Amino acid sequence: MDKLGEYRKLIKQVLTEYDNLSRKSPETNYETCLAFDDNHDNYLWLAVDWQGSKRIKYTYVHVRIKNEKIYIEEDYTEEGIATELMRLGVTNNDIVLAFHPPDVRKFTDFATA
Repeated sequence: MDKLGEYRKLIKQVLTEYDNLSRKSPETNYETCLAFDDNHDNYLWLAVDWQGSKRIKYTYVHVRIKNEKIYIEEDYTEEGIATELMRLGVTNNDIVLAFHPPDVRKFTDFATA
């Protein structure tokens, strides 16, 4: 499998595992969903539901692939999607913490762009 195909597979695997764990938790009071777009390389884990008359829409994780690197746009997980991806063999040089401003990324142990 090529690098991009492997990255797509790993991202979907990690997000699916998070979603499955969340659905099993008795503390989860809302519906979650996954949105995978291989054509545009965007992958999301979302909460969508209603609490009374209030609409719940929340992005837990947004990951995309750009320039053969994994850009983590949003990550509200405890341990971090980057950590999970590195456990599965993705190098930190291929992960961009895009939720940090570009001038701050050079101070992380990850790719800047």
